[in-house]
Amino acid sequence: MEKKRGQMELPTQIQDKLDALGVLPGDITERFVRGSGPGGQKINKTSSTVHLRHEPTGVEVRVQRERSQAANRELAWAELCEKLLERLKSAERERQQAMAKAKRKNRPKSRRQKAIQVAGKRQRAGVKGLRGKVSDE
Repeated sequence: MEKKRGQMELPTQIQDKLDALGVLPGDITERFVRGSGPGGQKINKTSSTVHLRHEPTGVEVRVQRERSQAANRELAWAELCEKLLERLKSAERERQQAMAKAKRKNRPKSRRQKAIQVAGKRQRAGVKGLRGKVSDE
């Protein structure tokens, strides 16, 4: 029993979060499936577990905390929003770290760093100079 998001209304708070994240209605697949675990006949007969999948990113959420399908649905949507928001923040954090790394890499060396580098090169040149010339014989 697969439904697209447009068939049932979402709470305004969740709809606002989705709009802020730029999530399109057709991107999310919503399914209601039978749950598992303790609960006996009730859990075996009703499809109260909500399974959401955001197709472009592959983020999935499965909620079975409450007995009510409506309550589980609202929890699932809220959890999906949180996961998508965390993914967005993580990508932004990685981008900023990459920019900072490039900035550190490209900045000019200090005088002390240059002096250490030149001293190392001079020492290496001295070691190579002791080897002598290569002859053909």
